[in-house]
Amino acid sequence: MDIFFYLSKIFWLALNPGNVFFLLVLTATLLLWLGKIIISRFVLTALVLAMTVVAFFSVGSWLLYPLESHFPINPILPKQVDGIIILSGGVGAKSTIVKNQTQVNGQVDRELAFMRLARLYPNAKLLYTGGSSSLIQQRFKGADAARRMMMEQGFSVDRVLFERESRNTVESAVLSQNLLRPENGENWILITTAWHMPRSVGVFCVTGWPVIPYPVDYKTSKEGLFNINFSFANHLNDLDVGIKEWLGLVAYRITGRTNEVMPSACSWGNM
Repeated sequence: MDIFFYLSKIFWLALNPGNVFFLLVLTATLLLWLGKIIISRFVLTALVLAMTVVAFFSVGSWLLYPLESHFPINPILPKQVDGIIILSGGVGAKSTIVKNQTQVNGQVDRELAFMRLARLYPNAKLLYTGGSSSLIQQRFKGADAARRMMMEQGFSVDRVLFERESRNTVESAVLSQNLLRPENGENWILITTAWHMPRSVGVFCVTGWPVIPYPVDYKTSKEGLFNINFSFANHLNDLDVGIKEWLGLVAYRITGRTNEVMPSACSWGNM
């Protein structure tokens, strides 16, 4: 699992669209100085065309929408819920600890949904899973930052089991299962960002832990897929996210961490 963790980080850095654009500019510049003018022109022209498309169209949304629409929004939940799981991401671990002040980001819908569902199901077990995904800074844990945020919001963290050692979705599923030992027939809700839900469900299914997908934090809509607006930075960010998630889906399938490239819910419990 350690080898997979480090290789995935290196692989993503190499294929990050922003990094690719930079490397192409660098390559074209070097070719120009080496006198390879025709090849340099070709590289620069292709780069400008690609960047123009990204600047005016949300290409990333084309990748994210199929992921976000794979599971229903606001699913019908069972009357009996045995537990609620949330994957970390909405609270900045490093910034919260360094600033000594809770710092949230655009994925905080996860934490908000978790607290709302916990109040809706007062007898459900609660699990918050997430450590640090950093290669070198393992002391900043997502679970620690989330505990602080929830306490500040008046939420009773005594009900919550915090798993703080996982570094990715696979480890979250495995370590959480080892902690809770869920039984067959139980209803467990899984909360995470909508575009991340297919891969997450697939991982939990492979571990033998059926979950009810509860996606939140949507970035796309069907109506806005082909809108034209100039926003290179925002579109590039969505493209980064979309490519990373699809690469993650393929990598997880190849390495046996999921059973499908686009996993479906393995069970809906005792609904």
